[in-house]
Amino acid sequence: MTPAELADIYRDYIACLNRQDWPALGQFVHDEVTHNAWPLGLAGYRAMLERDFREIPDLHFNIKLLISEPPRIASRLKFDCKPVGNFLGLAVNGKRVSFCENVFYEFDDGRIRQVWSLVDKAAIEAQL
Repeated sequence: MTPAELADIYRDYIACLNRQDWPALGQFVHDEVTHNAWPLGLAGYRAMLERDFREIPDLHFNIKLLISEPPRIASRLKFDCKPVGNFLGLAVNGKRVSFCENVFYEFDDGRIRQVWSLVDKAAIEAQL
């Protein structure tokens, strides 16, 4: 797979998330996906994302930086949203916050197998 092809798959994955098209998630995410070394499987990964959208109804993933080096993707995602209650242990309670998440993905057979992510919690704390 070329870097451009992998980047296109990733952009399609992000579009899937933004549509909340959960039945299509398996096209992009491996059945045995892990997140930050936790084995979630596809069902657990989907549940995590669904929870994120419940806690942040206006959640929208915006790609700010994308580096594709098969079988890996590095991405910086930007968020501007209003979590309804606590978020990352912080009482956001509907206040608009902007922050980034740095994420590394490893693909296996065209699907995301491992995810490592880090949210800039300090940026959120500075806005509260």
